[in-house]
Amino acid sequence: MTSCVQAGGPHMAATTPPGGRDAPRDASRIAGPAAASGDGAATAGQGVPRVRDHRVDALRGVALLMMCIDHIPQDVLNRFTMRNVGFADAAEVFVLLAGYASWLAYGRAFSRQPWQAVVERIVRRCGRLYVFQTLMAVVTIVTIRVWRHYWPVPVDFLEPELAHGLDSLWRVMLLQALPGNLNILPLYIVLLLAFAPLCWVLRRVGPWPVLVASGALWAVVNFDPSLNFPNWLDPDGWYFDPLAWQFLFVIGACASILAARHGGSLPLSRPLVVACEAYLVFSAVESFPWTGWGLPDMRPMATPWTDKMVLSPLRLLDVLCLFYLVQSSTLATRLSLGRAGQLMAMFGRHSLEVFTLGTIIDLYGRLVFTNFGVGWGMQVTINVVGFIMLWGMTRELDRRRTLARAARKA
Repeated sequence: MTSCVQAGGPHMAATTPPGGRDAPRDASRIAGPAAASGDGAATAGQGVPRVRDHRVDALRGVALLMMCIDHIPQDVLNRFTMRNVGFADAAEVFVLLAGYASWLAYGRAFSRQPWQAVVERIVRRCGRLYVFQTLMAVVTIVTIRVWRHYWPVPVDFLEPELAHGLDSLWRVMLLQALPGNLNILPLYIVLLLAFAPLCWVLRRVGPWPVLVASGALWAVVNFDPSLNFPNWLDPDGWYFDPLAWQFLFVIGACASILAARHGGSLPLSRPLVVACEAYLVFSAVESFPWTGWGLPDMRPMATPWTDKMVLSPLRLLDVLCLFYLVQSSTLATRLSLGRAGQLMAMFGRHSLEVFTLGTIIDLYGRLVFTNFGVGWGMQVTINVVGFIMLWGMTRELDRRRTLARAARKA
């Protein structure tokens, strides 16, 4: 499940990054990304214009919608999400982008603002994440407990410890108990709380030593999955083991540093592009639900090493390949500027709110499908109503952001 939820403000980059894939040979060098913590004004130093790069927002918006769909098992649309064509799913995309956006929102601010001010912003953001986590937990528990009085609720909708009593609610509030589908924000809170010391180390030793240390911890956890945070509701621990998933977050932050040195895009390597594309084809063939579509199984080999809890190597490579192809491509930039790309970017800009409302919509969608059927009429109703609710909320949030920006400039 999840989210890299919105780390902060917008992020900027050149729309024609030098050396980016699909870029013309005479593409001129353009200034790198602007600060993500501000209002996204597209002015650059020395008269060189900066144009907002919507790729990260658009990719995050796509991931959000896929998570909403994937969390309703009866939804026919989840047959078309990325988990069917790759080892990784939207959760990996979300956490990687969380690291990338966190550096844009907070990492660079440490060189321009007092450390105390930036740390205070990070703590406020974590507090906001906690409030939204609490809201989702309360709505889920209350909804299930009330719904059970009128219609049956399968036991897998909410752990019995919470569905039949409130004595353990304090554990949920302290993040000692993480109900299903409510485990991505706690991961993000932990990673973001560790971001200030991570920035301190990054600025003193550089990205490569940090990546090596982070990768070593990830490898150790893959060899010993018992290294995890405790979860009172699951003896195996957190569904997203923070000790493993921190590697993806760190990679995202380091990728943001690298992209800033290359005009906002990851540097182009044609052999690397070919390797990434080949791996994604292999991943798609291995992951596609052949038998579920009534087709013969075309997988060339069995791939049992896809444990999501510890972020297995196959899953990690999958999301990194996808991310590299997007962030090294000017074609992706142009697509993000189109109508569909801008719609996805709007969702991505308000990812915390979209994720929260989407999670609540998912809960009611599952309950409705379970009790009233999964026919085409119900499928269309749930998906259309859910999309309209998300679209309406993000439109209003965007309108308020525009008004607030105009007021600051006045």
